[in-house]
Amino acid sequence: MRQPLARRGLLQTSLGVALVLLAGAAQAQIGFEVQPWPAHKAPPLQAGIDANGKPLLLKDLRGQALVINFWATWCEPCREEMPSLALLAQSQNGKLRVLAVNFKESPAAVNQFVATTSLTIPAVRDPDGALARAWGIRVFPSTVLVGADGKVQSVVRGALDWHGDAAARLIAPLLPGAAAPAVPKPGLLGQR
Repeated sequence: MRQPLARRGLLQTSLGVALVLLAGAAQAQIGFEVQPWPAHKAPPLQAGIDANGKPLLLKDLRGQALVINFWATWCEPCREEMPSLALLAQSQNGKLRVLAVNFKESPAAVNQFVATTSLTIPAVRDPDGALARAWGIRVFPSTVLVGADGKVQSVVRGALDWHGDAAARLIAPLLPGAAAPAVPKPGLLGQR
């Protein structure tokens, strides 16, 4: 009698896990999520570490809108998102700077990715994950949006076509001379 109950429990557990995985996959297909940066929360001082080991300080990047994308080579949506990030950077002609912050991978892994994909945006490092923790990043890819005035506006969790309409609505208020940005409401903004 015990064995059928144990099998039933195993079957129910397996079914539950499958449903959770399917729900997660369905949610991933819905789109990306935009969370406003908390008004009372100070941003981290650092945006990344360059190839020479020099910290990129947020204060030194003021004057340009800043898109800080946290990614990893093992993250398929991160890799798929990179070409649109490069197009975004190219289309803004110096008004916007895009940084691709690699999460906890070796310089060799990052360099190989850059070489094989011909990545044209700066790939900076977060060697121990401290920057991701400081920025509150737990989902990859995630992208922090900083206005030209140096104020952090929001964090986009999930992949986005950065050359599409939804991204344009997020980027426009960040650019130099833009009107004060509307605070985005938490939640899903669009389809991928």
